[in-house]
Amino acid sequence: MENMRRFNTISEYNAFNNNVTKHPLVSVVDFSKAAPRTGSRMYFGFYTIFLKDVKCGDLVYGRNTYDYQEGTLVFMAPGQVAGVNSNGEIYQPKGYGVVFHPDFIHGTALGRHMQDYTFFGYQSKEALHLSDREREIVLDCFSKIDYELDHAIDKHSKRLIATNIELLLGYCARFYDRQFITRDHVHKGVLERFEHLLNDYFRSEKPQTIGLPSVAYCADVLNLSPNYFGDLVKKETGKTAQEYIQSKLIDMAKEKIFDTNKTVSEIAYELGFKYPQHFARLFKQRVGYTPLKFRMLN
Repeated sequence: MENMRRFNTISEYNAFNNNVTKHPLVSVVDFSKAAPRTGSRMYFGFYTIFLKDVKCGDLVYGRNTYDYQEGTLVFMAPGQVAGVNSNGEIYQPKGYGVVFHPDFIHGTALGRHMQDYTFFGYQSKEALHLSDREREIVLDCFSKIDYELDHAIDKHSKRLIATNIELLLGYCARFYDRQFITRDHVHKGVLERFEHLLNDYFRSEKPQTIGLPSVAYCADVLNLSPNYFGDLVKKETGKTAQEYIQSKLIDMAKEKIFDTNKTVSEIAYELGFKYPQHFARLFKQRVGYTPLKFRMLN
């Protein structure tokens, strides 16, 4: 791929794709209007939602590559880098996108809840795969946003556009829930690997050398983004990934506490705690007794 292109403003991205800038902070992009081009890496200074309508090469996102097929949605937050690897061949972009600058949503209900849409932190391989009906709904949301952009800007414009973007993201959250269910066999495998990872971790020397396992560490080992991994664990188990790790930690701690040759401090260090008092506090929160009291009762 060629050198990275940088897009800090909506107007820059519209110009690159031969689209008219109707609003300086929001746009619905029709990629079929863009000139044929070769693949390149791109930096985006705004939120982007891409709906891919035709196969044109592999999407490169960060350090990973995956087959970017028809009917997929990819979400990126400001500051992220992505691109298409067309292997030097010229292709005609197709599909649609919604792009909006963070400044646009300041002071709106969407701005206050933007952090709830964790799929903006997913990796490209965790893209949303749409059914035909879901694709129609997404395109309808795109159309409503574009309608408001075609309307003369008035006192209602910002609220209506932000509301329609929020409606789109709400549907996407629902569709991701569906995807977690329909790909249940894949996710069960991830949970099994997560369980084995924790078992192996606590039975190794890693707690003393690395410390307690973090959600980010586990996600990286499982080749998932922390956001996707956390959402998957929550939907499958009802626990956050952090709560799941702590549950495993407490189970291991209970085993070790029965070894009366070890002090509570020694057990805390073996589990990865820097300070025994932190271990004692967590143990009491989760079990209801201090480690010493639990040892005495059992």
